Amino acid sequence: MPENLRIHHVSLIVSDTERSLTFYRDLLGLTPDWQRPDLGYPGAWLWIGEQQIHLLELPNPDPLLGRPQHGGRDRHLALTVPDLDALTERLEQAGIAFTRSRSGRRAIFCRDPDANALELIETA
Repeated sequence: MPENLRIHHVSLIVSDTERSLTFYRDLLGLTPDWQRPDLGYPGAWLWIGEQQIHLLELPNPDPLLGRPQHGGRDRHLALTVPDLDALTERLEQAGIAFTRSRSGRRAIFCRDPDANALELIETA
C-alpha cells in the first residue's frame, strides 16, 4: 500500500448538530474547526490531531434501531484517549451507556446521540 495514504476525515450523519457538538466537543473534548464553509446544510468539523470528524446534519439512510448493543459488532470509529477512567466517569454522568472491549485491552464502546458507534481506546 502506498505510504502516502492517510485518513483525512470521517463523516458521520447526525440529526442535530448542536446536540452532537455537546457529545463530541463538550464530552469528548474535540476542537471545532470554525472554517467549515457553508455547504447548504448544517454540520460541523472537529479536529482529532491532524484529522477531522465531519458531522453532516442530513437525513440518515441507516436504521437507528436494531443495531448491535456492543459497538464492536457494528461499523465504528476508533479513537485513542489518554485517560479511560476519566472518560467513563464523564459518560456515566451524562447517562451514556457503554460496553467494555472484549479484546482484553483498555477500551470501551459507546454510541453518539445518533447511534454512531465509537471505540475509545486508552493510550499507554
